[in-house]
Amino acid sequence: MGNIWTEQAKFQSWLDVEIAACEANCKLGRIPKHTMQQIKEKAAFDPKRILEIEHEVRHDVIAFLTNVNEYVGDAGRFIHLGMTSSDVLDTGLALQLKSSINLLHKELKELENSIRLLARKHKNTVMIGRSHAIHGEPITFGFKLAGWLAETKRNSKRLTSLEEEISIGQISGAMGTYANTDPKVEEIACEILGLKPDTASTQIISRDRHACYMQTLALIGSSLDRFATEIRNLQRTDVLEVEESFAKGQKGSSAMPHKRNPIRSERISGLARVLRSYVVASLENIALWHERDISHSSIERMMLPDSSITLHFMIREMTSIIQGLGIYPKNMLRNMNIYGGVVFSQRVLLELVKSGMSREEAYKVVQKNAHMAWNQEGGNFRNNLEKDKEINTRLTKEQLTDCFNTEIHQANLDIIWERLGI
Repeated sequence: MGNIWTEQAKFQSWLDVEIAACEANCKLGRIPKHTMQQIKEKAAFDPKRILEIEHEVRHDVIAFLTNVNEYVGDAGRFIHLGMTSSDVLDTGLALQLKSSINLLHKELKELENSIRLLARKHKNTVMIGRSHAIHGEPITFGFKLAGWLAETKRNSKRLTSLEEEISIGQISGAMGTYANTDPKVEEIACEILGLKPDTASTQIISRDRHACYMQTLALIGSSLDRFATEIRNLQRTDVLEVEESFAKGQKGSSAMPHKRNPIRSERISGLARVLRSYVVASLENIALWHERDISHSSIERMMLPDSSITLHFMIREMTSIIQGLGIYPKNMLRNMNIYGGVVFSQRVLLELVKSGMSREEAYKVVQKNAHMAWNQEGGNFRNNLEKDKEINTRLTKEQLTDCFNTEIHQANLDIIWERLGI
């Protein structure tokens, strides 16, 4: 990803745009074929030389064109015909963004496959589901991962949509009116470059497209943050249901030798904040003065490379975490059955209602026994229920035992698995 955003790659994208525009003009009979051949053979640039010229002229595109003409010679007078700087800058940027999206898509597909494999393996690995960070009802670890998989697949679709949104070029000249260039030049050049002409550009491509890019990257980063935050919570010492891999020789603390910290997940959560911080800047870039200014340019030179490289790293990091994740089913069962299985309270409630007890009365009696187990050291919900006359006169031992069965919580997983193609 870093190679896409080097100065070399940026100038190459500019040269690609200029040559595509020349080829379009050649097809339209405005550049002689032998001159076009000369441009294609000789056109080149030297980033260091461009910076030397820019130091004098204080204009990056003029410096670039001056350097290209040093290679091309007299044929250089046909380069940049009727164009303005933003035609080169914005169309070249679109090429970089498109390449960036393709790489992100590739990494996201790898993450998707890794989550799918783990979800398939742990479809029936029972654990406790939590709401408000408090034990709710049994789920499976595979079920949790299925949610991550669905979100990752949605993010993949968002990238596909984003590629169409951002793969836009313009060669419309000053103010975007085509006064000094033929709209057919734009059409032909964009086709050569694999882009579509902007519907109605000003002197720049409107920055709502780039804001969409930034928001999509931040959204994907926030999904990774959600996964990372869950891993961090599940790795807590008093939970320890999953754990990041810990390499041989790795150290967790300079002071405490026992520490095994979820540092990679924490890293992802931190970087997600960086991505989200750029969203405001990208939105503020939309409101430029009249047909253009360059207040967007300075932030984009930082924001777009930084965010693209950052998300690329984050996806790869999360894929590596998933592939090496330690899973502890015994701890999952231990945590689920704490206090004698209070998490099965709803099943007991429903069985009592079936027996003819009102829901209000059933709720009270089940809640009483659950809270007794919860608030007492070594409390046991199951034992409390078996000793409660209001319950054991209505439910048989077999019915009560069935309430503590996790199969009902796994019965409909196939529906979700079929939807996701796990």
